[in-house]
Amino acid sequence: MSFTETLNKITLSRTDRMIFGVCGSLAKATDTPAWVWRAGFVIATIFAGVSILIYLILWFFMARPGDIV
Repeated sequence: MSFTETLNKITLSRTDRMIFGVCGSLAKATDTPAWVWRAGFVIATIFAGVSILIYLILWFFMARPGDIV
């Protein structure tokens, strides 16, 4: 499966979410715990500040559950 196909299959998580479900979706797609993604976003926000923008872009472009992809 190519990287593009993998990205097209990622949908926002309805069950594993704290804000919008982005980290839960990334965790499911990469087989890593969601807390690792959440910690990564928090650490990146503290040191770089751009991860908030990246998170919002991911949220905007990820398919919603039930959408036809």
